[in-house]
Amino acid sequence: MLHTPGRTTCDRALDPVDRAGATIDFELDEADRGRNAIACPLLALWGEAGPLARTDVLETWRAWAHDVRGAALPCGHHLPEEAPQETYAALRDFLAAAPS
Repeated sequence: MLHTPGRTTCDRALDPVDRAGATIDFELDEADRGRNAIACPLLALWGEAGPLARTDVLETWRAWAHDVRGAALPCGHHLPEEAPQETYAALRDFLAAAPS
């Protein structure tokens, strides 16, 4: 990839992931819709100031999973960088509640 001023190596590395989400991943998800559901507990986290702020994230995931938990965190799109303590706490609590 070409170096773009102001972009980190991590940003550039995620470009193919973002492209897959908008192309083949979407097509595969649509093929699965209504056929397969995620059986394990699912944690959905998003930023209250991010692109999903006006989306019912939990309801969206409930179409794909039986046990959906989560919340908006006080940040934008990059949860671990913008709200590290809140992200950690949400992950810790979710994993601590998992059956052993």
